[in-house]
Order: sequence, then structure tokens, then C-alpha cells
Amino acid sequence: MKIAVATIDGIALSQHFGQSQGFVVFDVNGTNVQSREFRTNSDTPHNQGVCHHEDGDAPAAPTSVSLFELLSDCGVVLCGGMGAGAANSMQANGIKPVMIPGVRSADDAVAVYLSGTIPAVQTGFCNCSH
Repeated sequence: MKIAVATIDGIALSQHFGQSQGFVVFDVNGTNVQSREFRTNSDTPHNQGVCHHEDGDAPAAPTSVSLFELLSDCGVVLCGGMGAGAANSMQANGIKPVMIPGVRSADDAVAVYLSGTIPAVQTGFCNCSH
């Protein structure tokens, strides 16, 4: 199974899924991490500093690979927060969104998830006005 961890810097868990610059993707077997790779996120307007426009619509970000293509081989995506729309879209594309509160590294986030001490799926949320 592959687990994607949203990150801004390739190390820390991103507190806002839509502002993630990329994902550290862990390939796990049971509770053992087999490998990891970094994938750059060029798909969301948030990651380019756009959250809201005066007309309510964010401009489309230039993309080379859609977010769902980028994460299509992942079963789970971990982040600190995610809007309900993004969470619903992830679920509709077969990816379980899991929010992990608090600041931690991508490695810590995967360890917590693999330990089974957090639920597998949560409702999307974030602290901005989505």
C-alpha cells in the first residue's frame, strides 16, 4: 500500500492539504516502510498562494499532472487539515483522507497512521473559509 503525506517542504506534515507543495509517498508492507519518494504538487491554486478571489473563484493553476493522477496509486493521504470538498473528491477517487492534528514530520505521521491510533477516514475540515 502507498501512503501520501501532504508536505510544504518535503519533511513536515502540511497543515493545509491545498497548500502542499508536494507529497512524500511511502510504500509500506504491513507496518514496515519499504521505500519513499517525493512528488511535486502543481495542481491546486492554493499551493501557489491563492485561497480566495474577490469574485469567489480561484484561478486555475497551471498543471502538468492532475492531483488524482499524482496520487492514483495511493490508498491514503495524510495531512493536518483538508476542506470538505477536497476530502469528498479524494474519497470519490478511492483515496482515504486522514487528518492528523498537530505539527509533525511526514515520518511521524505515517508511524501514527500505521500504529492504528487514528481513524481511517475523517470528515474534511480546515480553519480557512472554504
